[in-house]
Amino acid sequence: MTRTEIEKLERYLRKLFNSAAIEVRQRPQKDDSAEVYLGEEFIGVLFRDDEDGDLSYNFQMAILDFDLE
Repeated sequence: MTRTEIEKLERYLRKLFNSAAIEVRQRPQKDDSAEVYLGEEFIGVLFRDDEDGDLSYNFQMAILDFDLE
């Protein structure tokens, strides 16, 4: 992902979740995805999907069972 895409996604997520603590960071060695943090805690990965000419972004977040306790 380009720096411009990452900045746009970060602005969107901050507005959507009403939190300035959300940060989207480039991934080392990867150009099709970025990491999402809430403060310093990693919360998920954003994947860029431009298959069939339709550009979209998919957010994947795992929630572990012990996190629910």
